[in-house]
Formats: sequence, structure tokens, C-alpha cells
Amino acid sequence: MSTHLTNYAMERQRKKHELVTRWDSKKLEAYEGYVDSVRSCIFLAVQLYEHKEGLRASDQSEREMLAEMSDAGRLRGRAFERIMLLGGDDVVEAAHELNAIALKVDWQANGKIDGTLDEWRDRNRAAFRGINDFHEAARSDLGVDGSVTGEQHPERDLLLPSARRDEGTST
Repeated sequence: MSTHLTNYAMERQRKKHELVTRWDSKKLEAYEGYVDSVRSCIFLAVQLYEHKEGLRASDQSEREMLAEMSDAGRLRGRAFERIMLLGGDDVVEAAHELNAIALKVDWQANGKIDGTLDEWRDRNRAAFRGINDFHEAARSDLGVDGSVTGEQHPERDLLLPSARRDEGTST
């Protein structure tokens, strides 16, 4: 009888561990996909904004860039839905905050909101800080030790490449 109970308990623990591992793997895929889609949207917005402001020429028309941004935005939305299904509370909240920031980048790029070049740069810096906040929440949810921010990882200037050229700085 004790052998049967021991085997039952061990099998139950093994199945529980497999389930946790499977969900952690799905979460990691969702978190990775979400950050990738947010970054893609930001980079497409940068391309459009710099083209519209005459900071950098593009081979694509504005219409093509807007269509590409729209497609990327749909993918970001789908990736966000996976976060809503799989993410812990702090991860979901960080994703909501990041979405709000990233949308402002999109809106300034496509002209839905006005803003100066400095406001544009501030929005982009805020977006990358939001990505770091999302990383922190995701790492915590997955039980990953360490941090991507803090004293060992000082905030870096997240100026866009054209902004660095304008200011004569380098990274």
C-alpha cells in the first residue's frame, strides 16, 4: 500500500512539474513574441516619422509605410492577447502600460497627434523604458533571477540613430 501511495505521489508531482514547465515555455514564447512585435512597430514608426520629417529618405512611399505599420499593429494586438491569456498580473499590467506608450509613438509618427522632435524622442525613450519594465515583470513571472535595470544596468540614452548624429554623440 505504501509503495502504491509513494508511486502515486511521485507521478502526480512529475505531471505537475511537466504542466508548469509547459506553461512557462508558452509564456516565454508569448513574452518574446510580444516584445518583438512592439519593437517592430516602434521601428516602423521611426522609419515613417523620419521620412515625414525629412530626417531620412525612404525607398517606400508613405502609404506603403502606413500599411506596413497597420499590419504590424495587428500583430502587436494578437501578441498582446496572448499576454492577456498567459501572463501574470504584473506582466499584464506592464503590457497595458507599454501598449499605451507605444501607441503614442505610432500616433505621432502617422500624424494623429502633434509633437516636437524632443517629444518624439521622449516618447521613444519611454517606450524602451516600458519594454524594460515589461522584461522585469516577465522575468519575475518566469522565476528568472536578476534584473535588467538598476545599479548594475544604468539607463542608457535611447536616442534614435539620426538623433545621435544630430547631437554628435555615440553609443
